[in-house]
Amino acid sequence: MEININTDNTIDRHQGLDERVREAVESSISRFEQVRRVDVHLSNQNGQKHEDGDNYCMMEARVAGYEPVVVHAHAADLHLSISGAVSKLKRALDSALGRLADKNKREPLPMDADVPAESYKGLTDNQ
Repeated sequence: MEININTDNTIDRHQGLDERVREAVESSISRFEQVRRVDVHLSNQNGQKHEDGDNYCMMEARVAGYEPVVVHAHAADLHLSISGAVSKLKRALDSALGRLADKNKREPLPMDADVPAESYKGLTDNQ
C-alpha cells in the first residue's frame, strides 16, 4: 500500500510526522488488501503556524476497481485530527468493503417456474 502525505504551508512537515502518519494508517487499515493508495492531506485552517488551532486531516483511500473512500477530521491538535481521520477511514472501509463482500456472497432468489419472468420486473419499484 502506498501512502502519500501532503501538507500546506502552515504545517511544519518533518520525518517524525511522516512516520507517525504512515504507522497510524498501516496499523489501522493494512488488512484491507483492496486498498492500493492512501493520500493524506494535513492543514491548519487558522493558518497560524506553531499554534494548535483548527487542524484538519483529509484521507482518501484508493480502492482497486471502486470509487475512492474519503474522510475528514478536525481537531485542536494535529495528532488528534490524524487519529480521528484514521478511525473514520477504518470504519468507512469496513462499511464499504463489507457491503461489497455481502453483495458478492448472496445468490439471487430462484424464480418460480410457473410464473413468467416478465412478472418479476418492477418488484422493487414503488408502483
